Amino acid sequence: MPDELTQITDFTQLFVNDIALIDTRAPIEFEQGAFPFAQNLPLMSDSERELVGACYKNKGQEKAISLGHKLVYGKVKQTRLDTWLGFIKNNPNGALYCFRGGLRSQITQEWIYEASGVNYPRIKGGYKALRRFLIDETDRIMSKITPIIIGGQTGCGKTLLLDHLKDTIDLEGLANHRGSAFGNTTTPQPTQINFENELAIELIKKQEHSHLVFEDEGSNVGTVHIPQCVQDKTSQAELILLEASINERLKVSMDAYVINMQQDFIQQDAINGFDNFANYWLQSLKKIQRRLGLERYQAMLKLLNHALQRYKDQGEADGFYPVVEELLVGYYDPMYDYQIQKKMGRVVFKGNASEVMTYLADRSIL
Repeated sequence: MPDELTQITDFTQLFVNDIALIDTRAPIEFEQGAFPFAQNLPLMSDSERELVGACYKNKGQEKAISLGHKLVYGKVKQTRLDTWLGFIKNNPNGALYCFRGGLRSQITQEWIYEASGVNYPRIKGGYKALRRFLIDETDRIMSKITPIIIGGQTGCGKTLLLDHLKDTIDLEGLANHRGSAFGNTTTPQPTQINFENELAIELIKKQEHSHLVFEDEGSNVGTVHIPQCVQDKTSQAELILLEASINERLKVSMDAYVINMQQDFIQQDAINGFDNFANYWLQSLKKIQRRLGLERYQAMLKLLNHALQRYKDQGEADGFYPVVEELLVGYYDPMYDYQIQKKMGRVVFKGNASEVMTYLADRSIL
């Protein structure tokens, strides 16, 4: 075995090139936060880690290491080794890490080398160093770039516009949420740590652009919190208002929150999909009950139940039009009008999608 197996210190290249990573931490650690191209192939299970940790606390490092080797040996060791070697075969340019780049990743690296002769690199400093790097990079890059914000009424097509631009940071996409009471998707949001990690990686990949376009957001997107340095910079940035007619907004909203959502729920669960779709709508409406007031809520609930029944029985979504229109005009627009008044000093342009694209092109931001 070489005196020193390879360690990686250039973290930027890991993320720019989407390098596949073996995360040797226990599953409970991985679930709390990891990186997009990491796969959890642990050295120890949760229960084994707990036993070794207790031994380390009570009897010291030497006894803990000895216990670890007793727990992970024979067939257990071989099974884990085979899994690592399979990963390495498919990802020869990858790397591995544990929490601090210490014993777990070092032992894994040594076992891999002994079994295969492959000097598979480990991350110096491990998960903790990578996480610190991403936090620092978010701060550094946000201080360097010039954000431009796209705002506009609910349903005006901000996300659709961003999809046509390359120099963008899609916070709602990274958060897997549309940023409103009805913003849930059919799959869970990422953990706060995973959201921050993905955001940092997007910034690293796009840091050479002088301008980056963001959608106008609050401090949170669903359950995840936007890092303070991003909030501070975007809340002072130039604001472009995307304008659309009520009919255009109705179509965008019907597609996003009714047609596509129903299809997503059915695709996810063919048997219970429609019931899950109905529950999504009923629960989302319930979230804004207090703001609507009891009378308006009950009137909208009646409209919603009629729309759901018609959609279920006849496959026609038309019953949702009055529901969506009331939400747009009666609920979201007054809130938008109130909030946008505070931001009018930052507005540099207003226009429809085509006009906004032309404006951005003229400023070489496309």
